[in-house]
Amino acid sequence: MLTDDEIIDGVLKAEGDKFTNDPADRGGPTRYGITAKTLGAARKLGRDATADEVAALTEPESRKIYRALFIYDPGFGNLVNTLTRASVVDCCVLHGQATATRMLQRALLVKDDAQLGPVTLAAANALSDGPTLARRVQYDRLRFLGRIITDNLTDADKDGVPDNVEFAKGWVNRVVYILERLEVA
Repeated sequence: MLTDDEIIDGVLKAEGDKFTNDPADRGGPTRYGITAKTLGAARKLGRDATADEVAALTEPESRKIYRALFIYDPGFGNLVNTLTRASVVDCCVLHGQATATRMLQRALLVKDDAQLGPVTLAAANALSDGPTLARRVQYDRLRFLGRIITDNLTDADKDGVPDNVEFAKGWVNRVVYILERLEVA
């Protein structure tokens, strides 16, 4: 069983604590994996946070944001199996709530409408094998990553390498990290 704090620890380990503002990163200014858009929403600013506001973000605040916006507000805290929860939460951090929910729904073979409703939750919570469901989510995620890496060849930072290719190693390593954790579960 993973606690929500352990799930957030895993996300923070993958994201790191350094402030970045890479022109190739569609998220813009980011720290602890929290983007300017997410920080603005969490603080209810009515706008994206500034780069300076993101740079000043603390780890304790980032943990509160992960708990609220990536676990409880989307309903992922209602997933009984914490391995599945960890898998879906990490997808949510990188790909957004709708995409993470669709990945879960496709893994469950239920209608993928991006709504974490009672049918999806019941199907997920009825499975006694959380590692298998969490793996299925990550397999779908790998297919998704393959599509976004090969289908979008934008080079915003003009360095000759498509932006999504620049991030591919980190994205794939993140999936592998989750899959390796599932092997010992």
